[in-house]
Amino acid sequence: MQKEFEHIQSAHCENGVVVKLLKCSGVDFINEPMAFGIGSGLFYIHLPFFKFNKGPAISFRTLPGRIFKQTCKYLNVEYEARKFRNESMAKEYLDNLLEKNIYVGCQVGVFNLSYLPVEYRFHFNAHNIIVYGKNGDKYFVSDTIMENPTELSSQELNKVRFAKGFYAPKGHLYYVRKNNVIHNDRIKEAIIKGINRNVRDMLYIPGNFGGVSGIKYTGNRIKKWRDKIGIQKAGQYLGHIVRMQEEIGTGGGGFRFIYAAFLQQASEYFENTELIKASDEFTKAGDLWRTSAVKMAGVYRGKTTEQKDFNEISEILYEIYNVEKKAFRKLSKLNLK
Repeated sequence: MQKEFEHIQSAHCENGVVVKLLKCSGVDFINEPMAFGIGSGLFYIHLPFFKFNKGPAISFRTLPGRIFKQTCKYLNVEYEARKFRNESMAKEYLDNLLEKNIYVGCQVGVFNLSYLPVEYRFHFNAHNIIVYGKNGDKYFVSDTIMENPTELSSQELNKVRFAKGFYAPKGHLYYVRKNNVIHNDRIKEAIIKGINRNVRDMLYIPGNFGGVSGIKYTGNRIKKWRDKIGIQKAGQYLGHIVRMQEEIGTGGGGFRFIYAAFLQQASEYFENTELIKASDEFTKAGDLWRTSAVKMAGVYRGKTTEQKDFNEISEILYEIYNVEKKAFRKLSKLNLK
């Protein structure tokens, strides 16, 4: 069973899945920045007591699945999301949806995705794909970070749907059940709710290692790594951050550019120049994240390994902290109607 399917590409996997699922249900206005913004996708957290792929447990995005759930909720789109303990039940549930010609979003692990180049396969379980059909033992897959749709065998799909480790998918799937009529007022309300939720997550999350405070926290840690854990391990940690930042779902800089685009589009609904100013701040933050990645890569490659190099990276993160804090405070004071 395979119906005609138009594949799309996106900068971030879950954004792309959300856009495709919603567009197919009739939500014509949605695009990647709007999905990311309404879904409050921007986030930062540095978990000090955990390691991920032998490096710091850092995330530049919200929890897997939340962009979809929140975007649907705020736009009054009926959806279903499920996880499974039993692999056979997960397969049967998916097959039943495909029999009804329903496109299904799935959270999967990257390591065993056979269509990815080997150098891109590592243990990361928060990737998202669309399964849109099946023929015998072959599932038709749209991975929105890829140029073309592809296929996975039943065994391959089951393996990535039940990958083990951090953010284990547990067969997580999601799909649109019904789209109600979405008027401009509903879109504006969804934009406001999405911004307010992101303000809360980035400014008011408890502790000092989440939100904008988490960025400063990482800067403090980096400054101490050279002496505390040695140049080699510190370089590996920084290389790991670069991978999380620039290779997994667009990370630090890319997410800021997407959020800046969201605020620009939001300004058209409200005719509010303050949204444009905040957008400019996030563009600046994105540029700074990219600069930090270049500096970190220099240490990782052994080209710049003096304490002053670690200090420079920390100073860039401190600047990012100040820029994003200012931008979110600006958003928190807006009176959008």
